[in-house]
Amino acid sequence: MRLATYNIEWFSSLFDDADQLVLDGSWSSRRDVTKQDQAAAIATVLRALDADAVLVVEAPDQNGTRSTVAALENFAAHMGLRTRAAVIGFSNDTQQEIALLYDPEALSARHAPMASPEAPRFDQSFAIDLDVDAHQDLVVFSKPPLELALTTKGGTELRLIGAHLKSKAPHGARNRDEVMRISIANRRKQLAQAVWLRRRIESLLAAGEALIVAGDLNDGPGLDEYEDLFGRSSVEIILGEDGPDGLYDPHARRALERRLGASPTTSRFFIHQENRYLQALLDYLMISQDLRARQPKWRIWHPFDDVACWNDAELRAALLAASDHFPVTLDLAI
Repeated sequence: MRLATYNIEWFSSLFDDADQLVLDGSWSSRRDVTKQDQAAAIATVLRALDADAVLVVEAPDQNGTRSTVAALENFAAHMGLRTRAAVIGFSNDTQQEIALLYDPEALSARHAPMASPEAPRFDQSFAIDLDVDAHQDLVVFSKPPLELALTTKGGTELRLIGAHLKSKAPHGARNRDEVMRISIANRRKQLAQAVWLRRRIESLLAAGEALIVAGDLNDGPGLDEYEDLFGRSSVEIILGEDGPDGLYDPHARRALERRLGASPTTSRFFIHQENRYLQALLDYLMISQDLRARQPKWRIWHPFDDVACWNDAELRAALLAASDHFPVTLDLAI
């Protein structure tokens, strides 16, 4: 079985308020890409992935008039994709939902949120002392993680948590001091969200659940200068320590072991001020230790780093047009 995580930049902008695709020459929210070209590129990538289930990060909006599930299923029907069923969890106010698009003949998926005193439900609040002042702060997710119970066609049951942690960008900063203050406050919040997620992970592992944690964590070892202030990235917190309670992702582990030198990347952003591109490792597929015995195989579908993607001119162009992130796949014998 192949699972994927794919952050599709502003996927929501390709749909109208009736959840129908807008396939015309108007500009999408992607830089220099039209709506019809982005939609076609996304479909090309999804067909090439041929995944049984895709965690869609930045899925179409869910609100009083728009439906994430309807939009994704309409997209799949129009493009003739076998991943034609969709499920979401708690919606959010960012127009960037977290959803699973899957092949109903390969597996079933249901929203299965959990709650405990140590880790409340992800649409609630989490009490933690963010700044070591002996005062509990309440943290919320702007994008509550998606908790799913999956059952494969072969009868294997496992849990999937899809996450899109809050960006640390210092929005609204007017000077260097404000950039520093907002960046540090945002990192505290993101690390608190990682602790919250880690506590849920520990509960599931203690219950003997097979677990996959996937998505865009907007963080990684060495990603910014504020990491040293706190000692660990949110990725390290979510992974946990090596051992039975730790999760495993080879790209994350490689990046952690190699602070200097080349490391895998899953995203490519244009930096306007510097007129260049920045690449970063932001997207992960972490698995529990029991799943490491299921012949796991990871792949980052990077148009420049993956030889097969580079050699396929159509796929290479589609990966660049579809999103500023590239999909990551995980093959498992389940």
